[in-house]
Amino acid sequence: MTEANVLVRVENLVKHFPIHQGIIIQKQIGAVHAVDGVSFDVYQGETLGLVGESGCGKSTTGRTVLQLYRPTSGSVRFDGVDLVNLKGEELRLMRRKMQMIFQDPYASLNPRMTVGEIVGEPLVVHKIASQKEIEDRVANLLELVGLNPSFANRYPHEFSGGQRQRIGVARALALQPSFIVCDEPISALDVSIQAQVVNLLEDLQKQFNLTYLFIAHDLSMVRHISNRIAVMYLGIIVELADREELYLKPLHPYTQALLSAVPIPDPIADAKRARVILKGDVPSPVNPPSGCRFRTRCPIAESICAEQTPDFREAKPGHFVACHFADRFI
Repeated sequence: MTEANVLVRVENLVKHFPIHQGIIIQKQIGAVHAVDGVSFDVYQGETLGLVGESGCGKSTTGRTVLQLYRPTSGSVRFDGVDLVNLKGEELRLMRRKMQMIFQDPYASLNPRMTVGEIVGEPLVVHKIASQKEIEDRVANLLELVGLNPSFANRYPHEFSGGQRQRIGVARALALQPSFIVCDEPISALDVSIQAQVVNLLEDLQKQFNLTYLFIAHDLSMVRHISNRIAVMYLGIIVELADREELYLKPLHPYTQALLSAVPIPDPIADAKRARVILKGDVPSPVNPPSGCRFRTRCPIAESICAEQTPDFREAKPGHFVACHFADRFI
C-alpha cells in the first residue's frame, strides 16, 4: 500500500475522561486513560481489525476517530482533512462519508421509530432527498441487507437480534459512506447469525468499495474478515501487522497470549501447542503502569520494561510492535 491509498490516518490519538470530585464545586482528581497515544493508517478498501480485551479502549478509539468523542489530543485525517479541527457544519458534512455500526442492536435503534424512519433518518438529517426518494432509498437499502422492503412500517421490537443488526447496517449505508467503523457488530448475536452478518459486510465491501475499521475480541472472526490487525492493550496499540503474519509470527507477548487462547479444531494440534497463561488482572486505566503497559503481566519482563516505554517500531517490513524484546521472536 502507498501513501496515496491512505484513507484514514490516526496520529498520537489521546482520549482521557476526567474524574471529578464534589457536588457543587467539582474538582478534577484524575483521568481515565482510555486511549493514550494511538497511531495507525487505514487504507482505501481494506478492513483493519482492532482487537484486545474488554475495556482496553477499542470502542473509544472507534468513536474518537469518528469524532463522536472529541479527542484530548492528536489528529485524525480523513482523506487528508484533519477532523479534529472541524466544527459545526463542516464536520456535519464530513460525517456523510463516515458511519458507524454499533455493538448492541437492541440499544442502538429507537424503539419509537419505524424501521423506515430509522433507516431514512440520515437522509432527513442531511436534507439530501425528498420524501418519495427517501421511501425508495429505504426500500433499496432493506433489500440490500437481506430484509423485505415491506418491513419498513414495523418497529424494532418485532425483529430478532440479527435482523436488527441488518437494520443498523442499512442505516449506516444510507448516506453512501466510504468508511465505516464496525464496533463489535456481531458480539451480541448468536454464533449462527454472526457468520451471516460478516458475510453481508464482506459482500457490501466488495460492492461499494467500503473501508472498515472492524473492532472485535473474537480473534478467529477478525482473522477471517481483516486484511491487517492491530492489537490493543490498556489504551495503546502493542502490535500491528498483516493478518497472516500476525497469526503465524506474533512478536509481542500479549499477542502471543491472546492467540494461544483461540480454540483450534484439531484436538491433537491443540494439545501440543504451548499455552500462555497471563497472571493477574489488567491494571486500572486511571493509573497505568510506568514504562511498558503490559509489564505487570508479561512473562519476559525485565527492569528496563518499568523504566522505559518501548517505541512502537517497525520490527519487520509492515510489522510494527511495541516491545523491548521483540527481536527474540523474529
